[in-house]
Amino acid sequence: MDKKTLEKYSSAISLSDMEIFVFPELMYSLVLANIMSPEMWKWREIDTFRKLEGKSPYRRLMRMRQFIMDEFEFNLDLNTWGLTDKDVELGRFADIIPPEKIAQSNALFGYQGDEYYFDIGIRRHFGLDKYNGNLIPYWKTETVEAMNAFRYRDGYATGAGECVSLAALYMAAAYIICDIPLEDMYMILTPLHSQNYIDINDGAITNNRRVVTKAMWFNGTEITAKAQRALRNEDVTIVAHNTGHIHCIYDTATINPGAYDKFREKITEFLRTELDMTVFANFLRNNWDYRKSFVFCRHIRGEHKYVKAETLFSYEHNSTYNIDNSTLDKLMAEVDGEDFYLDKPQERICIEQFMKFVRKMKIDLDDDESSEKLALYLGEKIDNSADFVRDLREFTRFEPVLPDKNKKYVSQSSVDIRAGMSREEIIDYLRAIRNDNQLADLAFFAYREADGWDWEPFIKASIERCPVSVEKCKKMDIEEVCKMLTGMENKSIYCCKRLAHPDEVINYSRGDGIEKAFTLANIIRSRTPETALSVEIDGESVTLFAGEDEFEFYSTKNITDRVEF
Repeated sequence: MDKKTLEKYSSAISLSDMEIFVFPELMYSLVLANIMSPEMWKWREIDTFRKLEGKSPYRRLMRMRQFIMDEFEFNLDLNTWGLTDKDVELGRFADIIPPEKIAQSNALFGYQGDEYYFDIGIRRHFGLDKYNGNLIPYWKTETVEAMNAFRYRDGYATGAGECVSLAALYMAAAYIICDIPLEDMYMILTPLHSQNYIDINDGAITNNRRVVTKAMWFNGTEITAKAQRALRNEDVTIVAHNTGHIHCIYDTATINPGAYDKFREKITEFLRTELDMTVFANFLRNNWDYRKSFVFCRHIRGEHKYVKAETLFSYEHNSTYNIDNSTLDKLMAEVDGEDFYLDKPQERICIEQFMKFVRKMKIDLDDDESSEKLALYLGEKIDNSADFVRDLREFTRFEPVLPDKNKKYVSQSSVDIRAGMSREEIIDYLRAIRNDNQLADLAFFAYREADGWDWEPFIKASIERCPVSVEKCKKMDIEEVCKMLTGMENKSIYCCKRLAHPDEVINYSRGDGIEKAFTLANIIRSRTPETALSVEIDGESVTLFAGEDEFEFYSTKNITDRVEF
């Protein structure tokens, strides 16, 4: 392999955030690796999902959301996969992307975000403020096996993963469990986040462990505000699809231009809504200060009765009913008589009258003249009415900053995995096209299939990008390290002829003999780089040769090979 190809293929093993930014095709290779994983297909046998056979993809997606929330937690421990040197990483990619370009768009290399992120201290929020020197975390993305294996770590009762891992998990699960076609799903990456857009019903966006529907997107809750944060305040760096990808920096794109146009149209439509009473109530839910200017009104037993907006929201907090078109009357019925006013407070606006004005005047928040009319109407009661209208417009619609569509589109064959294919059919299909389709080929490296692979990428990732094993064992001599490894459970987190890298072995305290040999090799190489290393694998017998020394391990991977470092 040439230098760039080796960097790309070894990055399919380590899958760090910075590697995915430089090699965007890696994002979808992880999705395909998860789709090939037997761990994902086991979900279909769980009673919860068996009972949903024949139900709509949307209903299954909503149930899968709860399953993922129950079985995985969001992991933002940036030290999970150790630390690396910023200059070393920039040097790796200098021939591909200029360092200043990386710094503009990648959180680990100085990205700060816009004014909103400055205000909330986003780097401090994510723990990135600790890394202002050259040391930065390896923000690695996990396969489904590595996510499941968090259960073996202290402090974790379930699986776990960071945002990119969860996005890849959702994409694979939506295909396998919900029968949602891959062509209907798009991965959206920003400098600090990763989400998916799923073209189902009115649309849905995944956000870490959750799924946010269009109705939820505009419900004004704190959880939804967090889901919106990336698309509202960051530029989208990568959009990945089964036809390819598009990147904010690269001049070429591999995504089908028609698919990208469809995505742009769908996501723009998803991120805007028309103003009605429910949406306006949601706006007030999200903007506490404006509540004091409004009252809700209902005709009850022949009388107009009014309740302050903030009072009704306090009732909503303790009720099964919400302030929306379908349940408002039921919520109003729960209001104590002493909280009603028979006359409208003069300093307040009746929401029902406000909505009548919006409908009568056909208020269009995209139109400046129409917005001015609304501000003038509100100005009698609200001093900052222009700001109010601006905030209302921003709540009901915003344009995501997507990669420029004016790229040079490079035609490539899409990964044509159809709904209803079995796991075996998918693996056979990807194996058949991997020689002509680099995305499929990379998927097998992300999948860690060692049967007949080129060992060079795995070696490079294992001895250059696994600092956790080196750090954990720094106070042990080599014999003590070997004893620790042989004392671990001799079971890989990956089935069949698939291999964990050294830091997965150390983090999860288990591994096959081949994996343990590579872990020991990584530690030896870090201490004595001049030591000649090789691993001889003969079925159950694994021998690491390190200079004059030999170390024996036991394997169940049924692999026979000799690997020279």
